[in-house]
Amino acid sequence: MTQEQSQIQLPEPLPAEATSSEIETSTRRGSGGGRVLVIDDEPEIRRAIQTGLAAAELVVEWAPTGTQGLELVARWHPDVVILDLFLPDIDGLEVLRQVRQWSTIPIIVLSVRASDQDKITALELGADDYLTKPFSMGELLARIRVAFRHTAQVAGGTSNVATFRTGNLVLDFEHRQVLVEGAVVHLTHTQYEVLKYLALHAGKVVTHRTLLRAVWGPQYEQNAHYLRIFIGQLRRKIEPDPAHPRYLLTDPGIGYRLQQAD
Repeated sequence: MTQEQSQIQLPEPLPAEATSSEIETSTRRGSGGGRVLVIDDEPEIRRAIQTGLAAAELVVEWAPTGTQGLELVARWHPDVVILDLFLPDIDGLEVLRQVRQWSTIPIIVLSVRASDQDKITALELGADDYLTKPFSMGELLARIRVAFRHTAQVAGGTSNVATFRTGNLVLDFEHRQVLVEGAVVHLTHTQYEVLKYLALHAGKVVTHRTLLRAVWGPQYEQNAHYLRIFIGQLRRKIEPDPAHPRYLLTDPGIGYRLQQAD
């Protein structure tokens, strides 16, 4: 076990990188691109989406029930969720409602329900997009790309490229890559999610509680000591001088802020 792994042996369901063997295996299916969670119990849909998204160099994870989908949203940190409304355990609208209580992750509803009322209800609950079955893989991919671009624009970008840049630090949201001075920096899943959330709110102070809720879930809002571990790890990886951070700043007693380039 490395020194870094020993520092993050955190209790489940906190997504400790060293213990999530099932998810580590899943991510090796793809090439390190954006992560898409599909919550749908139809095997035919699973095969079609996995084939199409893998060809587009996206990493796909599958949840056949709403309960498993909610768990993976918190543990696997997808970049986009594709959500069916007909699930064997709980209604997809309830999954949508619960995710929106603590996460702003883009959610694309993919459902056989085609009425205007179903679409209105899903959008009012926080869905970002709505696609009806049957669907074309090309259209689904296009809507996923839109979600990636929207993520980048929320982070302060104005182009159609799903990236965030400040100084020599670059986050490529679509490929889940972080670069410092042009070189790729390896981050664990949780380190990436912390940095990504701060990038989405660059220039603003994100409180300890808000960041814990966004990355780990509402049950960890009071565990600010987790953040000190991950922020220290991030600074050692992205900062020219971790003792005097340029990008990842601390607002004492409040939270953290990712410096926005002028």
